[in-house]
Amino acid sequence: MATHVFLSPGMFGFARVASFSYFEHVARAMTERFALRGRACKVVVSDVHPTASIRRRALRLARTIREHAQGDDEPIHILGHSTGGLDARLVASPTVHLPGLVRDDLSWMPRLRSITTMNTPHYGTPLAAFFATKSGQQVLYAVMALTVTVLKLGSPPIAAASALMAAFSRLTGAIELSVIERTAESIIKVLDDASSRDLRSFLRLIRDDQGAVIQLTPEAMDLFQASVEDCPGVRYQCVASFAPREGVRGFFKAVPTPWGVVSAAIFNTFYGITAKLDPRYPCKSGDEGLADRLRAMLGELPNDTESDGVVPLYSQLWGDPVWIGRGDHLDVVGHFPGKDVRGKGQLHVDWLRSGAGFDETRFDTVMDRIFAGMLLGEEQARPT
Repeated sequence: MATHVFLSPGMFGFARVASFSYFEHVARAMTERFALRGRACKVVVSDVHPTASIRRRALRLARTIREHAQGDDEPIHILGHSTGGLDARLVASPTVHLPGLVRDDLSWMPRLRSITTMNTPHYGTPLAAFFATKSGQQVLYAVMALTVTVLKLGSPPIAAASALMAAFSRLTGAIELSVIERTAESIIKVLDDASSRDLRSFLRLIRDDQGAVIQLTPEAMDLFQASVEDCPGVRYQCVASFAPREGVRGFFKAVPTPWGVVSAAIFNTFYGITAKLDPRYPCKSGDEGLADRLRAMLGELPNDTESDGVVPLYSQLWGDPVWIGRGDHLDVVGHFPGKDVRGKGQLHVDWLRSGAGFDETRFDTVMDRIFAGMLLGEEQARPT
């Protein structure tokens, strides 16, 4: 028998597109750590719609777990990155109500031991409000094409990426949507035919349903927080990261390659939008002891506007924070610049250059902390 670990991707994530596995590094890390304990581990990625409503995504997650975890009594753990963390919280909530949900869909719940959220917008993100606009929807489409292409090939065609950067530079004014449309098409065409078809199908999903985009705004997440309860007996833990603004600016000046310049510019744009907080919806908990805990963990107190480029730092905090440090939104799931130091053919590829300095050592630490928390969740569930 094997322990079950279910991975739920976020808005910039996917199970497998264009023959690239989004959670490849996390899945390997979890499997290795359980094996070192002499335990088998079955890792399954929930193939959820990237931008569908959280309720629809949560239903898909529930049924994925039911399908793959039935027939045994082994522990279950859920790890959600970005929006995927909200899927996990919703599906485990005692008050959950999902369209079409039947009792058997949640028959596995008594075996759930932990929920890990990584860079999840528990209190929303201002970037979602931008993606909800007409121009923002086009940018999201192009950036998703860029994300898949970069992670698969290492870098996109520079001409197309540069055109996208030029469009980003006009975010404060009128964006030429036709330019963004043509740019996305140019990016897709660099893939082989099979991968291009796969990516087009994935991007079509984003255009057809963007329910989660609206739901991730700070205003909408205010309601989510008021209605979604934690499940008693389940360990909740989180990973959070931030790329300080001065690091972004410094890296932008120092990047040595054309793609590095383009990548840093796009990240810097996202970072700026994410920093525009509304004091009425501050994207953070009202916990008065939070500042003291962060200062103890980091030796400093990050300001409210710091983020991973997509989600404000304070919005990422829920449950026990097992790791908080420097990194961008995709660094924490293994997409950072790095060599294949283990000789396993699993090269780490960066998405957008943030200058956070995330590396293999930090990634291993994050995975170690998550794994330790999973074991703690199992230990706490045992009868005394």
